[in-house]
Amino acid sequence: MKNENRNEEAVSPVIATILMVAITVVLAGVLYVWASSLAEGNTGDSAVFYDFTADGAIEGQPSTATDDSLVRMTMNQGQAINWAAVSVSVSINDGAPITCDKDSGDRECVYVDFGSDTSDQEWGVGEGITISEQNTQLCDGTEPCKVDITITDTQAGKTIDTSSAISS
Repeated sequence: MKNENRNEEAVSPVIATILMVAITVVLAGVLYVWASSLAEGNTGDSAVFYDFTADGAIEGQPSTATDDSLVRMTMNQGQAINWAAVSVSVSINDGAPITCDKDSGDRECVYVDFGSDTSDQEWGVGEGITISEQNTQLCDGTEPCKVDITITDTQAGKTIDTSSAISS
């Protein structure tokens, strides 16, 4: 009888060891799946960092005319963006935002591109835009105008820059 009791007692540590190894393997698998799903989630869109410079008072003081140039924006860093996906809006002296047209249109402001290659369809590094009044007096020249500019990539649905300049 004594030998039979010893064998039954020896079975319990073996089963416990097998269970601990099995639990460790299952936990390692769960952690691997969790970590790999995190890694996959971060590889979708690559981060693009933009840097713009806003310069005010590029052609003298704004006047009582309705076609004054207000601000010049230059892209210093970033990936080229198609002009069809660019939206530019301005806010004068913390007023309501105004969306500007490219080259011409019937809105209160317009932007025209300048730089190394203005014939292409993209805004690239070293190129920029001049934002001007269009048939509307946004800054009358009696006091400096604070111009807040927001540039949006409409295709990605992201604001890529917000800058301010003083047009005086």
